Amino acid sequence: MSRSPLLRSGALLALLAASGAALAAGGDIGQTVRQPTNWTAIIMFAAFVLATLGITKWAATRTKSASDFYTAGGGITGFQNGLAIAGDYMSAASFLGITAAVMTNGYDGLIYAIGFLVGWPILTFLMAERLRNLGRFTFADVAGYRFQPKPIRLFAASGTLVVVLFYLIAQMVGAGALIKLLFGLDYWIAVVLVGVLMMVYVLFGGMTATTWVQIIKACLLLFGVTFMALMVMWKFGFSFEKLFATAVQIKTQIAANAGKEAGEAASAGLSIMGPGGFVKDPISAISFGMALMFGTAGLPHILMRFFTVPDAKQARKSVFWATTWIGYFYILIFIIGFGAIALVLSNPAYADPATGAIQGGPNMAAVLVGKAVGGNIFMGFISAVAFATILAVVAGLTLSGASAVSHDLYATMIMKGKPPAGSELRVSRITTVALGVIAVLLGIAFEKQNVAFMVSLAFAIAASANFPVLFLSLLWKDCTTRGAVIGGFLGLASSLVLTLLSPSVWEATLGNPAGSAPFPYTSPALFSMTLAFVAIWLFSITDKSRNAQAERAAYPAQQVRAETGIGASKASGH
Repeated sequence: MSRSPLLRSGALLALLAASGAALAAGGDIGQTVRQPTNWTAIIMFAAFVLATLGITKWAATRTKSASDFYTAGGGITGFQNGLAIAGDYMSAASFLGITAAVMTNGYDGLIYAIGFLVGWPILTFLMAERLRNLGRFTFADVAGYRFQPKPIRLFAASGTLVVVLFYLIAQMVGAGALIKLLFGLDYWIAVVLVGVLMMVYVLFGGMTATTWVQIIKACLLLFGVTFMALMVMWKFGFSFEKLFATAVQIKTQIAANAGKEAGEAASAGLSIMGPGGFVKDPISAISFGMALMFGTAGLPHILMRFFTVPDAKQARKSVFWATTWIGYFYILIFIIGFGAIALVLSNPAYADPATGAIQGGPNMAAVLVGKAVGGNIFMGFISAVAFATILAVVAGLTLSGASAVSHDLYATMIMKGKPPAGSELRVSRITTVALGVIAVLLGIAFEKQNVAFMVSLAFAIAASANFPVLFLSLLWKDCTTRGAVIGGFLGLASSLVLTLLSPSVWEATLGNPAGSAPFPYTSPALFSMTLAFVAIWLFSITDKSRNAQAERAAYPAQQVRAETGIGASKASGH
């Protein structure tokens, strides 16, 4: 009962923020044409907020220990966890960004969907069961199972916080831009609103509340994209040939309106049906694909979800269900992307016929398809779902960042694995507030910046730092603490530096002249991830210390536990 005043004040704060945002709707959004306030979206969003605050209050009564806070006490089923992982993974970047990419580049836009999706078999067959059997709260528990705890946890916490930071900034800026355009709110109000709600979910409900928010959001999003895809296909007689032919015709017409000659316009129209228009240089394509694929297997907020299930069998089942839902989602996004060409670009009410520029920019393509197939009511629904998507992802990211600080740094490194009762949970909640405030401030500060590179940077860092350490610590008996820490930090540093020197940051964000970027490729993963693997190998095989010998000798015991689960607790992983 001692929690109820906190809960009431937290819920009141969030509701006041929601009410204040609704009352403030219609502020200047920096557009020459003022976007109308979408009251349908605001009402649906308010309903979602009220429902999830109710879940948070219920979850708070079940969140009494660190295990409850980090992993929902290990009591989530494989099916539920699969939906929650899908909810965590199907971010606004997936829903809005891939639809926009397909609308702009056609077939080539699928590189995102394919890259994101093919990371899951790695998790399914190589890592899911081992993670559950070896880990407790964070992926550092797994990577450091037989290593010296302080250096490996310092590295793991550093990698986690950097990935979380870049992901959080992108999500917060996305939330601000989306609500600014759709709901008619001021940008800063939308960012503060997301920050407040995220802090309430994580502070009081922990992983239990975050999981159920993600499950609800996944169900709403899957329903929304299913309806949109079916309606798009219905408008074209369920004929893909007719849909693609219409899309090519519209792209051709836009090119002709822009002043291109007939042959050039026809070529521009047909280009959406073939590869090569988005990532033209092979090394960038390979590097970008590696970042998306292996980054998936190194994202801390995804890896953390494997500790919420009771055993390894449920961990494997959760990956199966997550892959099923995510694969289904991406197939539908492809249809919706071509639907955006056929239904949005062809409608003067949504797009400029001469240039193909649409209201609110290309990221609004999915929302405008919703309006084209379901009117204002469905547009309001899909807008609210897009906002709920950002909330759910931000909550999961914040929880993984808080656990890195409280569990890896405070409880294990500072308190040497023996923190006073309740102190670890208290540090988690303090970190949650700090991360929430930082995310809001950075979200406001980066409003005018191009933040698309931040999401790819998060994946590149996860692929270059977290994945090599996790992969080799699980599967290579000669991996040592020295190799893992030096290799991991080299992967982390090189991915950051090379991204900074790439055209996406050096030119597009920092404003340097075109062609002046010292690193010519769009993604550093091919180089930074290779460097990490080579460094881990080199510094491990040359490590002749007594600690290294003991770590190699401990590998068979780790392998037995990883493969069989013998010694792994059913509830909390230890």
